[in-house]
Amino acid sequence: MANSLRLSNSAGRDGTVQTISPAREAAIPIGLPGHTVTFRRYLAATEACRGDALAQRLGEDYAQALIDGDPEIDIEHVGRSIGETNVVYLTKGGEFLHCPPRIVEIVSAPDGSEKERRDPVDIEANVDVEHPVRWTGRKIPIGEAVRRFVFRRTLQVMHVDGVTYDFLYAIAKELAESDSVMLVGAGPKGADPLVFQANGRPSRGFLEGRVEGDRYQLRLHLSDLELKRPATAAKEA
Repeated sequence: MANSLRLSNSAGRDGTVQTISPAREAAIPIGLPGHTVTFRRYLAATEACRGDALAQRLGEDYAQALIDGDPEIDIEHVGRSIGETNVVYLTKGGEFLHCPPRIVEIVSAPDGSEKERRDPVDIEANVDVEHPVRWTGRKIPIGEAVRRFVFRRTLQVMHVDGVTYDFLYAIAKELAESDSVMLVGAGPKGADPLVFQANGRPSRGFLEGRVEGDRYQLRLHLSDLELKRPATAAKEA
């Protein structure tokens, strides 16, 4: 993901700043005090234990065979520890693919139905290019934003020198005083979603600012999912 960002403010002035993932609290340790927890993987089944393989060997109705014995368990292999593995792709017939599969992009409607199938379209990053990430002028109260959008990631926007410090501090102060987030977008008019890397996931951007004395914190929340009430529930309300 790109770590630089061209960002504009409410006056239309822009500057290049940095983005990082904000620090997180240490995870709660798992296990007993003084003991380290390790995770291991074990083999649960082999190809000969699959349902289609059992049906071919024992017939379609092999329920009684499962009761009388354990044909679905490969005693020689099940339970062995698994180390490093490689990902392989199979055809519908279970054969190995010796070349990359053709990827098809499926476009769905809001109700989940399929609209079309097409070849994937390459998407270029657009956060550090000719046009800066612009304010849309649409402020959303923080309480409303957290109920309407699912934020999948948050980036902290940081200054790189004294000039960008003043620039970002002013943005954070303006947003903190309004107790709201600002919807930002890419493109000439700020109407496009943000894409941080080639073929990355397009996302809406929401700027949130916090100020304490001469310190500031400016966060960019990313979302690609808006929560909406079902049409029937909206009519009843």
